[in-house]
Amino acid sequence: MDIVRAAFRAECAQLTAILSELDDADLDRLTDCPPWTVRELFEHVRAGVARLADMLAEPAPPRAEVDAAAYFGAAKFTPEVDAARIEAARVEAARVEAARVEAARVEAARVEAAQVDSVQADAALVAIAQVDGGRPGVRRAGPVLSADLYRAWRDTDAAVAAAPTERVVRTRHGDAMRLAEFLRTRVVEVGVHGLDLAAALDRPPWLTPQAAAVIADLLTGGRSVPAGLGWDELTVIRKTTGRAELTGPERVVIDGAGFHWLTFGR
Repeated sequence: MDIVRAAFRAECAQLTAILSELDDADLDRLTDCPPWTVRELFEHVRAGVARLADMLAEPAPPRAEVDAAAYFGAAKFTPEVDAARIEAARVEAARVEAARVEAARVEAARVEAAQVDSVQADAALVAIAQVDGGRPGVRRAGPVLSADLYRAWRDTDAAVAAAPTERVVRTRHGDAMRLAEFLRTRVVEVGVHGLDLAAALDRPPWLTPQAAAVIADLLTGGRSVPAGLGWDELTVIRKTTGRAELTGPERVVIDGAGFHWLTFGR
């Protein structure tokens, strides 16, 4: 639990920092998880991070039935489940953006209506422009989403810290899992989709060493990668999740070693 929790905290903190730098053009970029934009993929990740706190507020199932590897089974990636997951993220991202714009409009109206002298008014508008990327009255989305993610992962981390180590939770798919095992799936969600976000933003991968170790261990079932591949943990994750193509020589080494890994969809 300590190792997985440290990975969860590190990867969430990294993504929180990256989000704070983004502008609206960044958030509107398309990702390799169609049809999601960066904004929509982020909302999928944020919802996944927040879900555990709600699960811990529910009664505990009597026993665990699946582990993290089984959680990523084929049933989780049927067309129906995928469609619902995709639409939910798009709807929530649109709702959050509409709320952000409305809050900015209300704040701009408040500033405009305030009866202050011209020096104070100018200072207020300059402060707003600095925060909002040069557009008075419109708060830049990246820092807002970053704050949302920060609250979500901190609330989840606090709920995990307060729960017994052997606590069992029930997932939205109905699976009963040990808390530590479900937290491993959250590290996968934040870390692997972080690779998707980095690619969409034309940035180098920011995967943390803590998360890379947890994810690679899950994907390989704790087995060593054939030495002939020469893969580090980031390469293991990119290759086994389809974020990077396997070369012909790599396929030969894999087939010769009988090396298998956990597979799941985007």
